[in-house]
Amino acid sequence: MAQVNVHEAKTHFSRLLRRVEGGEVVTISRGGKPVARLVPLEQRKEKRELGGDEGEGWIAEDFDAPLPDLIRDFEGE
Repeated sequence: MAQVNVHEAKTHFSRLLRRVEGGEVVTISRGGKPVARLVPLEQRKEKRELGGDEGEGWIAEDFDAPLPDLIRDFEGE
């Protein structure tokens, strides 16, 4: 695991990303104290299939019907 200071991380960010893409973990330090870690993201192993929840939801018949008069009481009319 590599450790770099903030200035080096800002100056060589692209290089650090290439190292991380290669599987390395890079710790960024400020004043000698670790404050952040660059780690490779886990790639999804399986492709997501769309439409898996088809038919699970529904919209009520009166979804776009006018609201009841009771709403006026809440709005102060």
